[in-house]
Amino acid sequence: MLFAFLLFHISFSQEKEEKGDTKEPQVSEVDSLAQNMEDSGVSFEEVSKKKSINPLAPSKAAFYSAIFPGLGQIYNKRYWKAPIVWGALGTGIYVYSYNNTEYRRARNAFKRRLAGFTDDEFYDINGDGSGPDVSSDALQEAQENTQRDRDLALVISIALYALNIIDANVDSHLKQYNVDDDLTIDFNPYLDINPLTNSPNYGMALVIKF
Repeated sequence: MLFAFLLFHISFSQEKEEKGDTKEPQVSEVDSLAQNMEDSGVSFEEVSKKKSINPLAPSKAAFYSAIFPGLGQIYNKRYWKAPIVWGALGTGIYVYSYNNTEYRRARNAFKRRLAGFTDDEFYDINGDGSGPDVSSDALQEAQENTQRDRDLALVISIALYALNIIDANVDSHLKQYNVDDDLTIDFNPYLDINPLTNSPNYGMALVIKF
């Protein structure tokens, strides 16, 4: 019985030693990786930060800008872009609203003129009792011009709204690109003297650093 217990104890100790041996290369591998990173001057936190990419960020930015223009720019932390988006869209909406109001005024007055009425707001503007101060042809032209400007303002506003979404999406993509200072391209001019002819040689070198 004692002999069996000793055999069991010896085999259990050997298994623990074998398991411990299998873990040692992993530790040495981690130490080697850390040593290489330290030798190259790059920390593990910097590498993790460079490789951290959120694939859903562009979609979120576009979604937020679609719900409320400028919100995607705020999500991307481009706060200075939000007032530009609001100002551009606000101007487009204001121009559309103004021309739509003027179009309705001119159209209603023109329709009443065609029906034979003389009580529209443009018939006797100066209040002298004589008219019309604005002819029917002028009302028709004003109606067409304001309608054209209104439709143009609507198209521009829709385009600005779509551009706001595209800008938020593209800007979020660009934020995740590697723009490290190590990625450089440079042109280096050089001058060399030919030892045989003693004449200068001019050239240009393209240096790309990764």
